[in-house]
Amino acid sequence: MASFLVSTAFAQTIQIDRNNKTIAISTTDEATATADIAAVTVGLEVFGSESDGTYTDGGRLSHAILKALHEAGVEDKNIESSGQGLERNTDFDDKDKPEQRAKKQFVFRQSWEVSVPPRAAAEVIRVSVAAGAHKTGAIEWRLADRKALQAKAAEAALIKARGVASHMAEGLHVKLGDLIYASNETPNTRIFFNRPLEGLVLNAESASVSSKQIAILPTLEIRPQTVREEATVYAVFAIE
Repeated sequence: MASFLVSTAFAQTIQIDRNNKTIAISTTDEATATADIAAVTVGLEVFGSESDGTYTDGGRLSHAILKALHEAGVEDKNIESSGQGLERNTDFDDKDKPEQRAKKQFVFRQSWEVSVPPRAAAEVIRVSVAAGAHKTGAIEWRLADRKALQAKAAEAALIKARGVASHMAEGLHVKLGDLIYASNETPNTRIFFNRPLEGLVLNAESASVSSKQIAILPTLEIRPQTVREEATVYAVFAIE
């Protein structure tokens, strides 16, 4: 029995066994796509001297922000709460005077994740900030069809595997045969699944916040990021 083990700079493991006449290869490759979902963080933070008043002020601002989003064209199904709560404030600036601390005894925080097409992300941020959401702007870029990108990455890895196997077969003066086994190992996921959002168009001019108030805020230049999906394939080819 003669067997060979070859390791390449690409972390590929190639095994050739002349008894069963196969070449086994493990390869990794990736596929990329431009994000089609922008998950925008929209949030607020309100301080107050007593709990009831702080909660009331936070609730009033919370309703104003959601109303602005709704009237700008964002549906409830695209808005998910990610955190909310009222608590006693323990984080003071060392430079705060006693009268300043007295006004910040309690803090109410609330945040949402607003999922929109990339072209609408800037408007979500603008109308939210205009309505008082001053903890807003972080974006998590996502892809709606994660499985399709995974399949594309696996296909690229398999093509790469055949190329390496073919090269090895030529070096051993044998002919590469058919693929007889392939396994797609768990990919290193960097993207998330979410519902498609095609057709959603924001209308900033229709928001409850005045057009003048929105107009004074600059329009941000936001471009979607590229997301990647990685796949590792273990493939066994026959040799003749």
